[in-house]
Amino acid sequence: MTGLTVLGSTGSIGISTLDVVARHPGRYRVVALTANRDLEGLLRQCRRFRPDYAVMADTGSARELERRLRADGLETRVLAGVAGLEQVATLEEVDQVMAAIVGAAGLRPAMAAARAGKRILLANKEALVVAGALFMEEVERHGARLLPIDSEHNAVFQCLPDGFGAGLERVGVHRILLTASGGPFRTASREQLAAVTPEQACAHPNWEMGRKISVDSATMMNKGLEVIEACWLFHTTPERIEVVVHPQSVIHSLVQYVDGSVLAQLGNPDMRTPIAHALAWPERIDSGVAGLDLFQVGRLDFEAPDPERFPCLRLAVQAIESGGSAPAVLNAANEVAVAAFLDHRLSFTAIPQVIEETLNRLPVEPVTGLEQILGVDRRARTVAEQTISTRV
Repeated sequence: MTGLTVLGSTGSIGISTLDVVARHPGRYRVVALTANRDLEGLLRQCRRFRPDYAVMADTGSARELERRLRADGLETRVLAGVAGLEQVATLEEVDQVMAAIVGAAGLRPAMAAARAGKRILLANKEALVVAGALFMEEVERHGARLLPIDSEHNAVFQCLPDGFGAGLERVGVHRILLTASGGPFRTASREQLAAVTPEQACAHPNWEMGRKISVDSATMMNKGLEVIEACWLFHTTPERIEVVVHPQSVIHSLVQYVDGSVLAQLGNPDMRTPIAHALAWPERIDSGVAGLDLFQVGRLDFEAPDPERFPCLRLAVQAIESGGSAPAVLNAANEVAVAAFLDHRLSFTAIPQVIEETLNRLPVEPVTGLEQILGVDRRARTVAEQTISTRV
C-alpha cells in the first residue's frame, strides 16, 4: 500500500484528496494528517482514517486533539508546529506527500519532503512562487518526483511528452496555454469592481475553493502565480506561456506544438480529477467525478484577459521577469492585501495597488537560501501592512 501524508487535510484540497483515497482502501494508507486551526475537522478525519500521526499548528490545539483522540481510544501520535509538519513529510513509511497547505506556511514541509526524495503532489503555490529555484534544486538533488495538482498545471503535465525537462523546444512544444475562468468579475465595470464585497469575490462561478484562493481567482492573481509556477514546473519562460480566459472551465489547459497541433485536457471542474491523476500516476484510478457530457456543455468560449481589469496578472509576469526575490515579495504582499480585503480593511481594487507599491519599495535580491527568502517574505508583509495602514 502507498503511504500518504496530507499536509492541510482539512482544506478543500485535503478533503478532496481523502475523498479519492477513501474510494481505494486497498491502495492507500493515510500515515499523517495535518491542520492549522480546524481541530474539529482534523478530529473527524482522524476518527475515520486512523492515521499514525496528526499535526496541529499550535501546541494548545495539539494537546486538546490528543486528549480527545485518547478519549476515543485512538493512539494517533499528535505533533505541533513546523517541526511536526516537517517530520510527517519525511517519514520513512510515507511514499507520497500531498502539499496542500495554503500560503508561505506550506513552504518548509514541502522543502522537507523534497529533501527526503518523496513523490510530492504539489498544491501549494508558494513552494515555487516564493522559492522556485531553491525548491527545484532540492527536488532534482534528492530524486524527488514533483506532480502538479493545480488543475491547469496538471492538465499541461498530461499534455506534455516525456523528456520536457530538457526544454520545451527539444520536444517540439511551441507554447503553453493556461486557461482561466475569469472569475466572478470577468465582465464587471471599474465602478462595479470598486464596490466588490468579500462575499461576492468568494462566490466563484465554477469552482469550490477557500476564501483566499477565491479572491485570487477574482483578481486573476491566481493565474499570475500559475504563470510563475509553470515557468519552474515546465522549465520555460513567460514568453512561452499565454493566459486564455475560458469561462466554462472545461478545458483546463492546452499545449501547442510546433507542427500546429494543440493538445487539451478536458473535464468537469472538480479537483478530484487532478488529485486522482497525481495519486495514481502513471496509472489511472476512479476519482468519483462524473464523466464530461459535451452535449450538455454545448459550447466553449475563449477570450484574452483584460489587463485593465486584471492588473495582478501583469504584476506577476513582471515579478518572474525580474527574478530573484521579486516573486516572493509579490506573493507576500498579495497575501496581506487579500487578508485585509477579506477583513473589510481594503477595497477590492486596492489589492493590486498595495502589491505594486510593495514591489516598488523593496529592492530585488538574489535568492541565496531559504532563511534569506523567508526574511524577504517577512519584510514584504511589513511593507504591505504599512501601505494598507496609510489607506485606512
